[in-house]
Amino acid sequence: MRKILAQVKQYKKATLLTPLFSMLEVVMEVLIPFVTALIIDEGLQKGNIGKVYLYGAVMLVLAGFSLLSGAMAGKYAARASTGLACNLRESIYHNIQSFSFSNIDKFSTAGLVTRMTTDVTNVQNAFQMCIRIAVRSPMMLISSIFMSFTINAHLSAIFLVAMVFLVIVLGVIIKLTMGLFHKAFHQYDELNASVQENVSAIRVVKSFVREDFENDKFKRAADTMYRLFVKAESILAFNNPSMMLVVYGCIIGIAWFGSHFIVAGNMTPGQLTSLLSYVMSIMMSLMMLSMIFVMLTMSMASVRRISEVLSETPDLQDPAEPVTEVADGSIVFDHVHFAYRQGSNDEALSDIDLSIRSGETIGIIGGTGCGKSTLVNLICRLYDVTAGRVLVGGRDVRAYDMEALRQQVAVVLQNNVLFSGTILENLRWGNENATEEECIAACKAACADEFIERLPDRYHTHIERGGANVSGGQKQRLCIARALMKKPKILILDDSTSAVDTATDAKIRKAFAEIIPGTTKLIIAQRISSVQDADRIIVLDGGKVNGFDTHENLLQTNDIYKEVYESQSQGGGDFDQHAGKE
Repeated sequence: MRKILAQVKQYKKATLLTPLFSMLEVVMEVLIPFVTALIIDEGLQKGNIGKVYLYGAVMLVLAGFSLLSGAMAGKYAARASTGLACNLRESIYHNIQSFSFSNIDKFSTAGLVTRMTTDVTNVQNAFQMCIRIAVRSPMMLISSIFMSFTINAHLSAIFLVAMVFLVIVLGVIIKLTMGLFHKAFHQYDELNASVQENVSAIRVVKSFVREDFENDKFKRAADTMYRLFVKAESILAFNNPSMMLVVYGCIIGIAWFGSHFIVAGNMTPGQLTSLLSYVMSIMMSLMMLSMIFVMLTMSMASVRRISEVLSETPDLQDPAEPVTEVADGSIVFDHVHFAYRQGSNDEALSDIDLSIRSGETIGIIGGTGCGKSTLVNLICRLYDVTAGRVLVGGRDVRAYDMEALRQQVAVVLQNNVLFSGTILENLRWGNENATEEECIAACKAACADEFIERLPDRYHTHIERGGANVSGGQKQRLCIARALMKKPKILILDDSTSAVDTATDAKIRKAFAEIIPGTTKLIIAQRISSVQDADRIIVLDGGKVNGFDTHENLLQTNDIYKEVYESQSQGGGDFDQHAGKE
């Protein structure tokens, strides 16, 4: 809760003014029944019309101040609560941006979206009620009880009995619903995940005619959430009947006993009228308090889920005195071991010992799951090694400022992402100050200019979110051009030409040799033809280096490489098929 309240920040003034105006509103409202009693007893019963006008004017002034105070309280409550929600979303988003891959792996995408939307909204509503209603209701309750006891202590004891009954009922309701709301909000994650997965893969769903299956899956998730909320709301439904029972019970009790006190001369009609007004104030205060407890019950699950994200500390941190300059593109893997889970014996990489000179072109091949992508992820420190060291430019990657290191390492993934905006705006992710001429030169090197020139608006063509309006090969070429805009010391191509034809692949590799000769290039591929012209080739098998040499030497010395090369030369076969034979 402390982490949540810390996000109030610049809205502290509005947060403090809200309860202040709420208290002024309560003071005015509590005095109105007291003035009503004076109008009846001092004016009407005694036939003094002057007193009626005087106390009537006082009542109008009190009502006006009450209205003004309530409006100001509502204004500042809205400002403080929406400000808190805005700061919470910004803080969650900022913290997510600082996560390492291992941190992100702990949360699902749908879960993070739910936390930033539904959960934050729940906290916003609860906060607004707390700073306004949670101040107004207790103060109204205490003030009304005090005024009631001032009028008639014996008759006001009815309120105490009613309060004990309501506290018991409310406690039972909260206890029963707390767990149900926690389960329901967790189900939101499942529902959002189903929607996200279905929408992002809608082409696959339709091509396999799986709409009915997806509809049934979504319906099951929605029905589960429906049953949880119905069960919780069914229990909450006992709150209002219990409240009404107490309200009308108090009214009947006070009217019955009050009439006897009036006959006995121990109470005036005006005092009885005031007591009945205070009954409604007390009961309304209790009803609002019960609503607050219900809202808090719902929001506590959201508070815990938001706090999980805000409390998550990035696994990767910059050193106290980070190195900000990368000398060159040399890479050394010094007996590197890596496992995705700390303390796990299931290593993704085992005893990797490699030395790559700056400016070399290195091919990396191997079967699915052999650790190719994991290997290159360690270079830009997306993960930290379990044992050993990774050196870039002669320095351990853990000694660098992470932003400075990643600025010098460009990565192009097989399924890279384009963002909504023009082609130029996407290219300038690599260099925000790049001129249009520089962007065109990068596209020519990546063979992307071939299709861009055919577009109606050429480099100003709008790209839909995720690159939905370009093909897989076009997307890959744009991503390669975007990486070239960084002018990196190390360029990593993670199977990033898999969607382009062999001739285009050859053109791209030739352009690399001409325009970035001093950049170290790591090319992950399944096709040996994509890497056979590299200076050296790494053959990975089961997370270990099975071979590291030139294409010609590997054909002579490495059985795995030779077998797959011969298979591919005959029109089929890859490393996964080789692994199956083994």
